[in-house]
Amino acid sequence: MSTAIFTFCTLFCLSVAITPAHAQNSGGPLRPFKDELFSNQTVLSTDDGGASSVIDYNEMRDINGRDETPERRVKRDYVDLSPKKYQAMETIDAGGRALEVGRVGAASGQAFTVIFIHGRAGDRRLGMNDYTFGGNFNRLKNLAVANGGTYYAPTVRNFDEKGVADIAALIADARAKSGGRPVILACASMGSFICYGISRDQKAVSDLKGMAILGGAVDPDFPKSAYVKAKKPVWFTHGSEDKVYSAEQQATIFRSLLKAGLSTRFTLYKTGTHGTPVRMTDWKAVLNFLLVH
Repeated sequence: MSTAIFTFCTLFCLSVAITPAHAQNSGGPLRPFKDELFSNQTVLSTDDGGASSVIDYNEMRDINGRDETPERRVKRDYVDLSPKKYQAMETIDAGGRALEVGRVGAASGQAFTVIFIHGRAGDRRLGMNDYTFGGNFNRLKNLAVANGGTYYAPTVRNFDEKGVADIAALIADARAKSGGRPVILACASMGSFICYGISRDQKAVSDLKGMAILGGAVDPDFPKSAYVKAKKPVWFTHGSEDKVYSAEQQATIFRSLLKAGLSTRFTLYKTGTHGTPVRMTDWKAVLNFLLVH
């Protein structure tokens, strides 16, 4: 563990005794789905008035103990394939842009929409895989379908302005087809470039309800974005041992947003690496927070 991250974790861990994470989750409209498997994470500490938390992460337990084949196939108890009845791999026309997406849930009239953006070298298949990342995408599918929502996993071919324009079109399309109901954008790793690009697009910001950044890049200009000026909520999740993007720098951004009065949360997975947030993020807690703030 680097000196900077060790110091960060030490300061982050000064407050409360160990408690179950679900005891600190924000309430919200989504009904539970396998909470005993996914939400029962151990909180090592909280800080920032409860807005930030450090979660106990252990590779032997959270990968080897959870997966039938480590990092390839989760144990069957973590998966419910019911959403496959409402699943499609399709190319949709969004504002004149052809987008390859995986969709789970209704194509219109949905109660809410969640859009997940993969990182570099990924495509829509990553966010549609039921068995990788400890079954966490399967849980997201089930949370969407069981609560009348729709989940999209688009293929992002460019992480530049073209990719941002594609996702802005998908956001607008989802909001229009749902009758103006909430749209949540979640971006992992390099996919965070898309979230940050969207945050500067005034129209896209107006179409969004909330945003989540999972192990994302650090954007020092994010606090000045149209998204932040609009006071929209954001939840960050990060591994303390992430060697790609700095947890400490991301926490600094989080605290600047909190100080500015934004509804924001930061979850740090102690000893977690770059991919840990995609496996461990508690989707029910995150979505409930973003939907009600």
